[in-house]
Amino acid sequence: MIAILDYGSGNLRSAQRAFEASGADVVVTRDSSVALSAKGLVVPGVGAFAACMRGLMSVGGDDIVRKRKEAGNATLGICVGMQILFRDGDEHAGAELNKGVGIWQESITKINAPVLPHMGWNTVDIVGNSTLFKGVEKESFYFVHSYAAKNAVGKSQAWSTYGEKILAAVEDGPVAATQFHPEKSGAAGLKLIKNWVESL
Repeated sequence: MIAILDYGSGNLRSAQRAFEASGADVVVTRDSSVALSAKGLVVPGVGAFAACMRGLMSVGGDDIVRKRKEAGNATLGICVGMQILFRDGDEHAGAELNKGVGIWQESITKINAPVLPHMGWNTVDIVGNSTLFKGVEKESFYFVHSYAAKNAVGKSQAWSTYGEKILAAVEDGPVAATQFHPEKSGAAGLKLIKNWVESL
C-alpha cells in the first residue's frame, strides 16, 4: 500500500490518481501509524518551504520520514516535498534559514535565472545508476518552482538547467525525491511513478 501524506500541502487528488495508475493500492492519510507502516510513503508539496515544513511537523511528518529512513522504508518527496527533506532553505527567511527535515545536509536557495518561477517542461541529465528514470532517461518533466538544491546529495542524481544547474531528482537508498511533478508529467511521469512503486 502507498500512503500519500496529507499535511495540508500538495496536489493530493492528482497524486493519488497518478499513483493508482501504477496499479498500487493508494491511501491519502494524516494517520502517523498508516504513514509509518505503508510500503511506500509519498510526501507531496506545493507552496513555500516554511509553510510546508510547519504543515509537515503538525502531523509529525518530519519524524515519520526520519523513522522510515532508519528502518529502510521507502519515501518519495515531490516538489516542495523534496525541498523540505533538505537541511534548510532561504525562501522568505530572516536572519536564520528555515529548517527542513535534514535528510540531506544542503540548502535550498533561489534559482539564479532572469524569469521565475521555472515553469514548464525540461529535460534531465542523470548521474549514477537510476531506478526512477529507467525507460524515460531522455524524456521531459514538468517543473514549477523558484528555489532548488544545487549541490549533489545521495547516491544518484538527475540535473536540469534553468539559468543555472539545479538538482531535479535524488535517489538515496530508501529516500528519493523529484523537484518536478511526475503526476503532471504525462506518460513519462507515470512511468517514473511505476518504476518507484515496482522497486518497493
